[in-house]
Amino acid sequence: MADQTSPHDIPDVSGLVVAVLGGTGDQGRGLARRFALAGTEVVIGSRSAERAQGAADGLGADLPVRGLDNAAAAAAADLVIVAVPWEGHRELLASLEEELAGKIVVDCVNPLGFDKKGPYALPVPEGSAAQQAEAVLPRSRVAAAFHHVSAVLLLDPEVEEVDLDVLVLGDDREATDTVRALAWLIPGVRGIYGGRLRNAHQVEAFTANLIAVNRRYKAHAGLRITDV
Repeated sequence: MADQTSPHDIPDVSGLVVAVLGGTGDQGRGLARRFALAGTEVVIGSRSAERAQGAADGLGADLPVRGLDNAAAAAAADLVIVAVPWEGHRELLASLEEELAGKIVVDCVNPLGFDKKGPYALPVPEGSAAQQAEAVLPRSRVAAAFHHVSAVLLLDPEVEEVDLDVLVLGDDREATDTVRALAWLIPGVRGIYGGRLRNAHQVEAFTANLIAVNRRYKAHAGLRITDV
């Protein structure tokens, strides 16, 4: 990567192969769709290769998307996005430690609970889902991002641009810059560095606030960072 002269500089991520684990869910499929529309080769991962391929086919035959089981998807990619349900987060990542070694792993999981009062952040022993990923993937380069992206907007063919800033957190500068560049591939989206991985908890937890906003105003609210 070339020497950077501005905090806005981002690397060239063309040619990067991206896997989305949990890619059959709405958020995973939405991210896969947007990256593929930008020309990125995408591999959707699922417990079932058939289900993964079905999700890939559903995004359009003209897009560079294919489906594999989670282990094969992780092995085939240069960068892996984790979009699985919180309940199976630790178990899945621990099972893929070998396949994910040396790779950038982007965690976008939000540990949330729901009761009659609405959504709320769950306590995580490691501090956050991203820090849990870091703990079980010691040989990977873990970053946190894409927590507040509306799956509805990502999947809507009528929405050409998504009005959103994606906060990217991590301790590896090259990794966070790569993830920032990935975010910029989605029209309307900016990838903004949001601090060290130890600060991922409040970013994950803020999703509960956004859900409350969206329910009250019947919206698909995101975040914009001012003066950057």
